Amino acid sequence: MPPPLHRTSSQALWLGAAALLLATTGCRRHDSHATAHEPVQGGTLIYATDREPICLDPHVQGDMPQVFLAEQYLDSLVAMDSSGRILPWLATDWTVSEDGRTYIFHLRHDVTFTDGTPFTAEAVRANLDHMVDPHTQSSTAGGYIKQYAGTDIIDAYTAAVHLKTPYAAFLEVLAQGFLGIESPRALARPRDENCQNPVGSGPFRIVRWDHQSQIVLERNPAYRWGSPTAHHTGPAYLDRIEWRIIPEASVRFAALQAGEVDAIDSLPPEAETPARRNPDLWLLMADRPGNPTNGTLNIKRAPFDDIRVREAFIRSADIDGALASVFFHHYRRAGGPLSPTTPFYSPTFEHHADYDPDRARALLDQAGWTGRTEDGIRTRNGHALIVHIPLKASLSAAERTLWEQVQATARATGFDVRLENGDDTSILEREGHWDYDVRIGYWNTNTADVLRIVFSSAFLGAAGVGGHHQNEAGFSDPTFDQIVNDALLTTDPDKRRALYLQAQTIAARNFLQITTYPQSTRLALSRAVHDVRLEPSLNVTSLYDAWVTR
Repeated sequence: MPPPLHRTSSQALWLGAAALLLATTGCRRHDSHATAHEPVQGGTLIYATDREPICLDPHVQGDMPQVFLAEQYLDSLVAMDSSGRILPWLATDWTVSEDGRTYIFHLRHDVTFTDGTPFTAEAVRANLDHMVDPHTQSSTAGGYIKQYAGTDIIDAYTAAVHLKTPYAAFLEVLAQGFLGIESPRALARPRDENCQNPVGSGPFRIVRWDHQSQIVLERNPAYRWGSPTAHHTGPAYLDRIEWRIIPEASVRFAALQAGEVDAIDSLPPEAETPARRNPDLWLLMADRPGNPTNGTLNIKRAPFDDIRVREAFIRSADIDGALASVFFHHYRRAGGPLSPTTPFYSPTFEHHADYDPDRARALLDQAGWTGRTEDGIRTRNGHALIVHIPLKASLSAAERTLWEQVQATARATGFDVRLENGDDTSILEREGHWDYDVRIGYWNTNTADVLRIVFSSAFLGAAGVGGHHQNEAGFSDPTFDQIVNDALLTTDPDKRRALYLQAQTIAARNFLQITTYPQSTRLALSRAVHDVRLEPSLNVTSLYDAWVTR
């Protein structure tokens, strides 16, 4: 017999006052483009982005280009609104056992995937099973639901989802597009086939993928079950979306100015001021929650197995100066382990490791790096203080320049920082073998449980495509593990906030990352485009409400 149940959702799950940051201080939404006109049905929107997904199925690996696209053709069991509440979507209601290990979802009866398969409890089971299947190689979705134990089908529209341990963040992560629900018939195909043309129940369906060029989507005319955060009901207004891949930032922005595309994301910082001054364009921007853009230090080997050297390196990096010169003051600093839009974020750590070259030099002296080469690099026992930072080919030019500035300021305190270029595959292989001193990355998610994913010992093992590690620092601390695990055992927002404050404290005091800026969604759009919105859980683009005038 299942354990006793208590109801958590038609009134929605409240994440605590900290979640209000999702809608207030952290978000920077500019130049809102309101219109008094009625939406126009039909037309094509040409949307240009910088990176092509490695797979269109967001369950596989799980990188941001996948979730941006998934938002257009997948629906989720639940939704998150801008104040952090969890709302019904494909699941109309749910109950949670007193021990927090069983979720019984009651499902809509009227939902159909675009391949004709009905949405039932079997689809819930097939999707969750798919996410945790090792063959799927799911770094993101599978990593989020490591606690998943299995699903029982109570009836066609009732699913009992069982967890190995309580998981207070479960509904939060289910609201993300990474865990969007796909057709079980489509999931039964080989993984690579499903990567090419996954099937959802969303407002659009994927028509074709012309690799390195574009992904074409068409309207789902049967759509009647939009997100509760949407601004209309029924089918999407647009007939068609052309999702173009234009990696070069200047070319992408020029295409928007020339009217060749209707909207672009990843607006380069040097283009923000010209875009604001262009009366034919409008901007939509917001910071994304999670672990901010960073360089994670590998503490499993020298020199960063010494906390004094870690702190010295972080204090040798003039991030504020780099952001000012590289990003033209358009990107703000993120100094702590959580981006400010993340629930339970604390501002306490924003300046815990600011640029301080004098302290950096003193720390290196304490750590025994007292010798000098002719060109000023610190040495100890005849060995130079070298830091290896692999750079993927896909890294943006601005990000590359930022790390060149880190290289310059760190050299002034005696670090020989070597920026080592490579293709993405070879860099991923190096990371899988811990062959780096600093790994550049980020983790976007709508829960402070990101701290467990990026720093707890449970995530030291390789996961996903390329075999990279989610805990890239190699950090292992039983006290930290206990804190982040305890935070998953309670839904009390005050208790969670206190625990996540402790977790942020430990992460910050161990000097595990050079944090730089929050990841953000940065859209520039033609004035002919209306009502493009950002989905609240991750602040990614939603085109369901969008319409165009020509």
